[in-house]
Amino acid sequence: MWDVIKSVLAAFFGVQKESQRRQDFEQGRPGLFIAVGLAMALLLVGLVALVAALVAR
Repeated sequence: MWDVIKSVLAAFFGVQKESQRRQDFEQGRPGLFIAVGLAMALLLVGLVALVAALVAR
């Protein structure tokens, strides 16, 4: 699971190695990557909203 999280984070920041991307596509389960990606995207949006709310006070 940690490998999936690291891979999704690297993809979010655009720094994922080509070899790692290929390995993910060949050996990884797509549903797991999608679920982790959606969860991280929601977390990011929540953090941005929280920071915006705190700054607006």
